[in-house]
Formats: sequence, structure tokens, C-alpha cells
Amino acid sequence: MSDHEAALVAAARGGDRPAFEELVRRTSRLVFARLYLDTGCAERAEDLVQETFLSAYRSLAKLADPAGFRSWLLSIAHNALIDDARRATRLKRMNPLLMSVPLDAVTSAGPSPVEIVEREELRQRVLAALRSLPEEYRLPLTLRYITGADADDIGRQLGLSNGSLRGLLYRGLKLLRDRLPRELVG
Repeated sequence: MSDHEAALVAAARGGDRPAFEELVRRTSRLVFARLYLDTGCAERAEDLVQETFLSAYRSLAKLADPAGFRSWLLSIAHNALIDDARRATRLKRMNPLLMSVPLDAVTSAGPSPVEIVEREELRQRVLAALRSLPEEYRLPLTLRYITGADADDIGRQLGLSNGSLRGLLYRGLKLLRDRLPRELVG
């Protein structure tokens, strides 16, 4: 560190904002390069550079040796990176769907959030009615209409003839319709 930089640090510690701004100009590329190497993302690195200099400005009075400004600044940058990673991990734990869904997917031309909720409620009501059926009807209906298995496959899995399976599906669908609210059956 040059004597001029040491003087800038001393002046900035005394509250001289232009001196701190000059230090930012002189060291911002260094801090950005270090953070970019760690993150691999320019936007994230830029955000962390801002956090780094804000923290440095707030705690500049704690810097004991002005000659160690750059290493002190890089340690603040490293701490900002660690804090950012912890925040991201905490957010993922709090709401994993939020972190896994890209923003453009939220505003897509697909179904609205209300439609999604309505479909899920309908699905839950149908599943509850299906679960209330006797096992002999529940399993063939689930295989056919939820997993999409064809009649031959269901017959093999359950050991049923084609005629027996068709009868179970017919009677099971009739029972299911009787257990669903009228507005769902149509």
C-alpha cells in the first residue's frame, strides 16, 4: 500500500467521505474480482461489493493499521459472501418452492394461482372419495385413471380377466360418482 493510500485510509477513518470514495475507486475492481471468482455470477458479485463497502465504511474506525486496508477489506468481502450464502440457505429451507421456481415461470401464461388451488382442492376431493371405496374398486380405478395403466397391464398386475376388470371399473366409477358432490359429477 502506498503512502497516499495510507493517508486516504487515515482521512476516511476521520470521516472524510471523498477519501473513502477514492479508496472505493481504487479497490472496487479487486473486491469485485475476488467475489466474482467465488460466486461465478457478476450480478451477485456486484451486490456483495456494495455490501462489502457499506460494512467497511461503517466499521472503518475499527481498522487498527491503515497499511492493512486491502486485506481487511477482502476479509470483509469474504464475510459478506459467507453471510449471503447463509441467507440463501435459510431462504431455501424456509420456502424451497420459492427458490426453485424461476420468476418468469410465476408470471407465465399457464393457469393462475387461483386455478391451481382450485384444481388441487378438486383433486383432493376426488382422492378422498376414491380412498373411501372398497379395495376391490379402489385399486383398479387408481391404476387405470391415476397411473394411466391399460386394461391388459392392470389385469396382469391384479390377476383379473378383461371382463372382470371392466366390471370392477364400471361399478367402481358408479360408486365414485355417487360419493362425489353433484357439482363435480356434472
